[in-house]
Parts: sequence; C-alpha cells; structure tokens
Amino acid sequence: MIHDPFSKRLHLSEAQRFLLLAILIGIFAGLLVVCFHIFIDFISWESLGALSGRYRFGRLISPSIGAALATWLATRVFPAARGSGVNQTKAALYISDGMVPASTVVGKFLACSIAIGSGNSLGPEDPSLQMGAGVASLLGRMFHLGRKNMRLIAPVGAAAGIAAAFNTPITGVLFVMEEVVGAWNAAVVGSVVLSAVSAVVVIRWFLGTAPLFRVPVFELTHPSELAVYAIIGVLGGLLSAAFVGLIENLRGRLERLPKQSELVQALAAGLFVGAVGLWLPEVMGAGYDAIDFALHDRFTWELLLLLGGAKLLVTLGCFSTGVPGGMFAPTLFIGAMIGGGLGGMAHHYWPFPTSSAGAYVLVGMGTFFSGVFRAPMTSIFMVFEVSASYSIILPVMIANTIAYFVSRRLHPVPFFTMLAQQEGVDLPSAEEYRSTEVLRVEDAMQPVPPHAVLDSAPRIYPDVPLDSALRLLSRNEMLKVASRADPERAIGVITLGDVHRAYGIQDNYF
Repeated sequence: MIHDPFSKRLHLSEAQRFLLLAILIGIFAGLLVVCFHIFIDFISWESLGALSGRYRFGRLISPSIGAALATWLATRVFPAARGSGVNQTKAALYISDGMVPASTVVGKFLACSIAIGSGNSLGPEDPSLQMGAGVASLLGRMFHLGRKNMRLIAPVGAAAGIAAAFNTPITGVLFVMEEVVGAWNAAVVGSVVLSAVSAVVVIRWFLGTAPLFRVPVFELTHPSELAVYAIIGVLGGLLSAAFVGLIENLRGRLERLPKQSELVQALAAGLFVGAVGLWLPEVMGAGYDAIDFALHDRFTWELLLLLGGAKLLVTLGCFSTGVPGGMFAPTLFIGAMIGGGLGGMAHHYWPFPTSSAGAYVLVGMGTFFSGVFRAPMTSIFMVFEVSASYSIILPVMIANTIAYFVSRRLHPVPFFTMLAQQEGVDLPSAEEYRSTEVLRVEDAMQPVPPHAVLDSAPRIYPDVPLDSALRLLSRNEMLKVASRADPERAIGVITLGDVHRAYGIQDNYF
C-alpha cells in the first residue's frame, strides 16, 4: 500500500498512484542514463582519444587497465553490481521482492562506465536496465510501497532503463515483458509503457531526437532476395548457438579457477581487446559508430566479416572473464557485420538484383539478437524502430524466426537461463512459458449428465484456463460449460474430479 500524503491530497486511487510513480521512474531513470552515456563518452575521450593520440600503444593499455579497475570495483567494492544486469533484475522481481540496493546502481554506473569507456567490448544497455530497476526500487521504498507493488516496480524501472539506452520505447517494453517478466502481465504493462515513454522523452530532450543509427532508405529489390535473408537467418542461428555455447564453456572453465585470478583474467581480456584494437579499432567499446558506417556501405564485405568475427572473440573474452558491461551492443555489432558481409557477398555473386549492404546490416542485427537472447518479438520491433521502415519488416521476420528456431534447436537452454544456472539461481524465462502446455476447461469437461440441473451452476467457457475453473470449484460442486455463441446452452460440465484427472491427480490421494 502506498502511504504518500501528496497523492492522498490529490485523491488518487492505488492504480493512479502507481501510474504516477511509473512516470517519475521513467524521468529519473532517463536522467541517470543520460549521465551514464556522458560519463562513458568522457572516459572514452580521455583514454582512447587523448591517451592513444599521445602514446602509440595507448590503445593497448587503456582497455586492460579499465577492465582490471572495473572488475575490482565490481568484485571488491560493489559485489551486487556484477553480471550484465538482466538476471540481477529478474532476481529482484522473483527473489528479493523488488529490492535493488542503491549501492548497486552506483557500482554499476562506475564499473560499467570505466569498462566500456576504456574500450572493452561490452555495451551500456543491460547495465542501464538494472540501473533503471534500482531507481524504481529506491522510489518504491520512498513511496512506502507494499510487497506486491514492490515486486511489480522492478520491471517498470527496467523498461525505463533499456528504453532510454536504446532510445526506443517499444523495444524497451517488449524486452522487459518477454525476458524479465516472462509473460504479458496486465497488472504491470501499463506502468511499463508509461515509464519507457517518459525515459525516452528525457533522453531525447537532453541528447537529441536522432535515432541510434542513421538508416538509409530501404526497398526490397527482387523477391528472390528473401532467400538471401533466409540464408542469413540460418547462418545467424548457427553462429548465435555457437556463441552461447562458447560463453557457457569458457565461463564454466574460468569459474573453476581461484577467485584471486579474477583481476588477472580481466587484465588479460583487456589486453586481448587492445591487441585486436591496434589493427581493428572498430571492435572496441560498444561499436555504434562502426555499425553506422556499415549501414552506409563504408566497409567492404570482407572487412565486415572480419570485424564480426573479431568482435565475437573479444566479446567472448570480456564477458566470460567477468568484465562489467552488457551483451546487447556486442550482439548487435556482430549481427550487423555478419549480415552486412553476407549481403555484400550476395551483391557480388547472387544472380538476381539485391539491396545495398545497409539492409542486410539491419536484418543481421535483429537476427543475431534473436538467436542469442531468444526474444524474437523484441528483435523485430527493435529493427523497425531503428529503421522506421515497414519495408524491412518481412525480411526481418523471415530471418529472425529462422535464427530463433535454429538456435533453439542447437542450444535449447536460453542465454540468460544458462547464466542463471551457472550462478546457482533458478529464474523463469519466456522459453518456459512458450513450451508449457496450458490446460483449458475443454481438456477436462464431461458431457452433460442426463437430468442434470444446471440452473444454479456458475457458467464457464471451454477456452478458459483450467486454473480459473479450479477457483470456482472451491465454492461450487459443478460448473456449467457454455458455448460462447449461445451462453445459455450447456455443452458440458466440469467437476473437481474432472480437473484432477486432467492434471493427472488421483482422487484417492486426497
């Protein structure tokens, strides 16, 4: 229950107060993400800009020092700030009743700013998601929310954080509902939308209305091009499954090493990034500028494939060794380069007309994202929001769906579920909800018995989930199953015994 004198003076209902709080969360989360981006840019300028310009091997030293310092902060000073941020936000929702300590936000801000700003191959979106949840948790405690609303407040802040990081409100809402909440929850979706929109308004007020990428105009040149997009989907699914498998294997091996080696591992990962960055500086940091160049055909298809492979390796090193930062930006980078490279090859060797490489860069971004994170709806709308083009939707849907099913077939455990298992926690995922069969009244109902009197029996419909019938049967011996076309006509009945049989429960057990 919210005990807030200001909202009481306005005579606001509980639901209205919660929506008001969602707007405040969006505003403050947006301001925090603005500061996050500015601080990352400042560190990047001081380390990769000034240092590299002054010393030839500054680009080699910067990420190694940054990785070690950021890992020290995350392991020694702010241990709750470890991880990418997505599973930690889910843990706040499902384990700690929405509680995210304020120190976690501070630690995430500092450690990830240093790691990303110094050139390590990680991104700001996942940390922004957790910081948004931390802002929501802090405001929830200030508003004295009850336990139920505190649990709902974490995804509200998460949506604000990731929407601000991507500058795309729909993407933020969809990812939180697909991955953090795991299912569409009517109690939270309105607040999630409000917080995401509020955060994006703040971001655009301070950082401008320009989208994350400058996307050229796209048109489907020839129907045969869809076959090329299908091939990109297959290869993207194969590569994403291999990528997740490599992370799982390498993280497992490194976690068996002594804890004292964590800083050494981070230092080695930073050196690896710096060494690769001496020849391919585009792979350092989040890499958004390189994606923008790829969208405008600034790279050859050979270089695009090389950048995608190099980014995959340096990201594998950074993330597996525990350097603080997120996986969204590297995933978009890898997908963009691989998609653009394959599109460039098709432009030279495909016997029919093809679009420019920029279209394949966009499709590749969504494809690899869908394969790695198993969030197909988020990936489709993310590309749409970034491109603002309806023409790209069909190719994206084809490639993303294929990548999703290929990756799921080859590596059944989703990325964030795999991370949670390695960390020793059991968190739900959208994959579980998609694969779980929902029993309905029609699966348990029986024909209407002869001479049955159903006048006083409550009515229920055959498509209603069986747990709804179970609630009604706690107060009634029998329910009338009615047709939606003719609600007065009984097409069956259902009893508690019928529900037990549908669930495989033996009545004599009771």
